[in-house]
Amino acid sequence: MTFFEELSRACGPGALLQDPALIAPYVTDWRGTFTGRALAVVRPASVNEVAEIVRVCAQNRVAVVPQGGNTGLAVGATPLDAGDAVVLSLVRLNRIRDLDADGFTISVDAGCVLADVRERASQAGRLFPLSLAAEGSAQIGGLISTNAGGTSVVRYGTMRAQVLGLEVVLADGTRLDGMRALRKDNAGYDWKQLFIGAEGTLGIVTGAVLKLVPKPRFVATALLGIDRLQDAVRAFGVLQHMLGETLSAFEFFPQRAVALRLAHEPALAPPMGERAWYLLVEASSALALDDAFETALAETLDGGCAADAVVATDSNRRHELWMWRESITEHERRAGPSAKHDVSVAISQVPAFVIEATAAVEARFSGARVLAFGHIGDGNVHFNVLLPADGSIPREDVTAVVHAMVRQYGGSITAEHGIGRYRREDLLAQRSPGEMALMRAVKRALDPSGVMNPGAVFS
Repeated sequence: MTFFEELSRACGPGALLQDPALIAPYVTDWRGTFTGRALAVVRPASVNEVAEIVRVCAQNRVAVVPQGGNTGLAVGATPLDAGDAVVLSLVRLNRIRDLDADGFTISVDAGCVLADVRERASQAGRLFPLSLAAEGSAQIGGLISTNAGGTSVVRYGTMRAQVLGLEVVLADGTRLDGMRALRKDNAGYDWKQLFIGAEGTLGIVTGAVLKLVPKPRFVATALLGIDRLQDAVRAFGVLQHMLGETLSAFEFFPQRAVALRLAHEPALAPPMGERAWYLLVEASSALALDDAFETALAETLDGGCAADAVVATDSNRRHELWMWRESITEHERRAGPSAKHDVSVAISQVPAFVIEATAAVEARFSGARVLAFGHIGDGNVHFNVLLPADGSIPREDVTAVVHAMVRQYGGSITAEHGIGRYRREDLLAQRSPGEMALMRAVKRALDPSGVMNPGAVFS
């Protein structure tokens, strides 16, 4: 049989796409900044089909690019333009295998959409705590492969903290079944950790056992207005001290983000009187916390950390407040080209970094406008720069300035989006030669032929 005949037999009827028109949606990244080419797209519906597809590709020395919801921002799931790879979409591998409410676990296929997992957990009176703006399309496999963060890291941790067990197909088609719902397991190496955050370069995540937590009975949300970003860290300290582990989200965004949304949705009313910066704060608990939450907010106001506050009185108002934060990326995309940076620094250094980096970028690049926002509770800043539509400011020049500033602050050039193809050259400046050698040794050990997601993470 020819390669395509083998591939068609491996993935089942109708699951092999070769028509360029059908392939097109799978070879362009979410932001529309990069378009590659592919030999074909395969859409397996079972783990066995994934394993057989990878085996066929490995025997024919054909590269495989795993793809989930294609919502990543680092071009990690888009094939290169050589056109010699197969895109393996996990969209049909979307079964919720089991939910153990008593054991607080849920076992899912890698192609399950995050929103569906959260909804299934909620129906059982549980919470899957990872939450992000793209949850309606982001898939579990991709979230694991990029070690996604989201808005609740301050309380629950990144995706790595949610994974108990993993099922993976290796580069030769071998299936590893580690779907164990164990909280304690010291039997040898914890090999699943290699694949969390590996961006599909070591193997393909096909299933996972995820931790659930009790579903909060009470949620309190507020928007604080502050005049100086330095006050955000003070406010975070006050709220964390007074609310303890019930503090689940602490986000920040600038007035520029509010103005951008109002420009696209002029019928909206501003969330409060104009302030330089806004803090979106949320706490949740099994016990009533309205009094504690209001007392903590009052402390930020009385102590001069915050200048204004709006408290959500019901779920609709809570959703409205969150939309000011979660809609930023979409409105930014509508505004035109931008240079995006997903960086992290120490929490106490966030204000100084944002202020210094903003001044450096806007002084050097006339016409550039910084839009910095993100998760101040874990030090993750989305330091994005809006650029002129005429392409007069090269993205790579802006990125060089931003990443140099990140290194100056001892931070990381990617906090939750991954390296992908977008940041792979910058990784060389982020990691020492010894660290890079170790990473390459792991890659060679698990993917000696280099067929798993070539071009991602490594050149």
